[in-house]
Amino acid sequence: MAEENFDMGSTESVSETFDVVYSCLRCGTHVSNSELSRLPEIKCICGFRVFTKVRPPVVKSIKAV
Repeated sequence: MAEENFDMGSTESVSETFDVVYSCLRCGTHVSNSELSRLPEIKCICGFRVFTKVRPPVVKSIKAV
């Protein structure tokens, strides 16, 4: 059976640098996840409470098998 060694230290540093960005559905204001966690309630500056996750601009290409 093949053994795989995973370095747990490298995955933690990647997750710390990556920040999810959300966009308000009504006004389109971009808000990061860390900014939303500091607020007492999840609400945009316009008062709307519905956010969508902004996709990263990187396009993934997968080779066919």
